[in-house]
Amino acid sequence: MFHLFCFGFGYSAGYLADHLSKKGWKISATVRSKEKCKALKAKNIDCQVFDGLAPLEKLCGLRHATHVLLSVPPGEDGDPVFNIHCDDLAKISNCIWVGYLSTTGVYGDAGGALVDETSPLLTQTPRGLRRVRSERLWLRASKKYDLPIHIFRLAGIYGAGRSAIDQLKKGNARRIIKQGHLFSRIHVEDIAAVIEASIDKPRPGAIYNVCDDEPAMSSDVVKYAAFLMDAKLPPAISFNDESLSEMVRSFYSEHRRVDNSLIKFELGMKFKFPNYRLGLKAIKSNQISF
Repeated sequence: MFHLFCFGFGYSAGYLADHLSKKGWKISATVRSKEKCKALKAKNIDCQVFDGLAPLEKLCGLRHATHVLLSVPPGEDGDPVFNIHCDDLAKISNCIWVGYLSTTGVYGDAGGALVDETSPLLTQTPRGLRRVRSERLWLRASKKYDLPIHIFRLAGIYGAGRSAIDQLKKGNARRIIKQGHLFSRIHVEDIAAVIEASIDKPRPGAIYNVCDDEPAMSSDVVKYAAFLMDAKLPPAISFNDESLSEMVRSFYSEHRRVDNSLIKFELGMKFKFPNYRLGLKAIKSNQISF
C-alpha cells in the first residue's frame, strides 16, 4: 500500500489526499490544532499536531511513508520541517517521492517577462526570500541524503470555497486596478493532478512551475465572477490606494508571466481548468445564485 505523509494539511494537500485516498492510499498528516486533528482522525486520517517548535511525538507514520508532501510554509526561523525533521526524512527506508510546495513568488519582479524554471530568483520580499532559502535547503538535502525531492512552484491558488465567486458571496471581493498587470493562477484540482503526475513519474531534483494557460488581471477575474453570479461589480480601487495593506501593494509591485511548458512536456499535464473562466464556471455550478 502506498502511504502519503503530509507535513501540513492545508487546501492543496487536502485535495491531493482526497484523490489518493479514493485510490486506496493510506494518509497521514500534521496540523497545527487539536481540533483539526480530531476532525481528520474522524475521516480515518492518521493525524498529529506539529507546530514547528517541537518534534513529532510519534514517528511511526513518517517512517513507513512511501511519499511525503511538505506544505508547511517557512517562518522567520526558517523551514520548521527541515529544521526539526530533515534527518528523519533521510532515514525513511521506502521513500519513493518527496514533494515541496513552493510559490512562483520566488521569481520576484520580471517586468512582465516570461519566467521558466531556469529563470533567476529575484524576489526581494521577506516571504519570497524565505521560500528561496527553503527550496535551496531541500535541494541540498536531496543531494546529501539522496532524498527524492520535487519542488512545485505554485501560482495563485483558487477553487471551491476559495475564489472570486466566494469573495463576492461574502461581500469582501475587491476589484483592484493596475492596467496590464497580469497574474498567473491555478485551480486546486489541477495542482493535485500535477502532483499525481509527478508521483507517477518521479525525477528527484525536479522543479516545476504550476499555473494554468492564461495569466490575467485580477480585476478581470472579479469582473467575470460578478457576471456569472449576476452580482454587483465592486468599485474599482487603484493598486496604490492607501487603504490597501503593504502586503497587497507589495504583491502588485511584482509582475511576471509564468511558463508552464515543462509540466506539459515532462508530465503530460492536461488541465481540467486551463483558464479562470472555466474554473469559475465549474465553481459557480455548485453555488447558489444571488
